[in-house]
Amino acid sequence: IQLLERFYDPREGRVVMDSIDLKQLNIHWLRSQIGIVSQEPVLFDCTLAENIAYGDNSRSVTMEEIEAAAKAANIHNFIDELPQKYNTQAGDKGTQLSGGQKQRIAIARAILRNPKVLLLDEATSALDTESEKVVQEALDQASKGRTCIIVAHRLST
Repeated sequence: IQLLERFYDPREGRVVMDSIDLKQLNIHWLRSQIGIVSQEPVLFDCTLAENIAYGDNSRSVTMEEIEAAAKAANIHNFIDELPQKYNTQAGDKGTQLSGGQKQRIAIARAILRNPKVLLLDEATSALDTESEKVVQEALDQASKGRTCIIVAHRLST
C-alpha cells in the first residue's frame, strides 16, 4: 500500500500501474488519484459532514456532494436519523460511532474525491459479521467504475 502511494520507492524493481512506472508520476498528482480506507479509520472531533468533506480539502464541498457520498457509502440513512443529522459531532477519534459506522464514514470520505484508484487495507477486518456485511455492501458500491486494490485476510472480503 505504501509503495502504491509512494511513501517510499522500491530499492529494486518497479511499481507499475496502467503500464506506467509510478516513479515517473508527480507524487501530489498520484496521491490525488487514490482513495484509501484502512482498518482503523481516522475521524476528527468535528461534525460528520466535516469528517466526510475532509476527503477533498482542495475545494469547498457542497452538502449535496457530502450526502451523495454518504448514500454511496451506505451511511446516509443512519446519519439522517440522528437528531442533529450531519451536524452531529463524531467525538474525538469517532468515539460516538461504532466500528462499522466509522468505516462507512471513511468510505464516504474516500469516494467524495471520486478517486480513480481505491485502496482497501483490511477495511472490514475489525468488524463483526453484521457490520462487515453492511460495510461490504458500501465497498461494493464504492468500487464501481474504478480500480480497487484490496488487502484482506478474510475470504469473505
